[in-house]
Amino acid sequence: MNQINQSEMTNVEIDEHSSNKITLETELSESLYKTMKDFVLCNPTWDQYKLINSALARFLVLNGCEDINVKEFNRNQIFTPSKYI
Repeated sequence: MNQINQSEMTNVEIDEHSSNKITLETELSESLYKTMKDFVLCNPTWDQYKLINSALARFLVLNGCEDINVKEFNRNQIFTPSKYI
């Protein structure tokens, strides 16, 4: 597995308004994009940012991440209601 290092992260920009947020740019398959869009449209308490953050946190926790902030974020998202099934 490739390790990410600072010099390789050319598509990451530091958010000027907060020192603990970054902006990521990535490509999604059309089916993932459509499903994400449909989910967000059906769930007014969610947006694409919350969905991506939740999915990433869940992935990291399931793969052994021990960072308390990531684990807490994941735990909070598990109990966020949504009507999309």
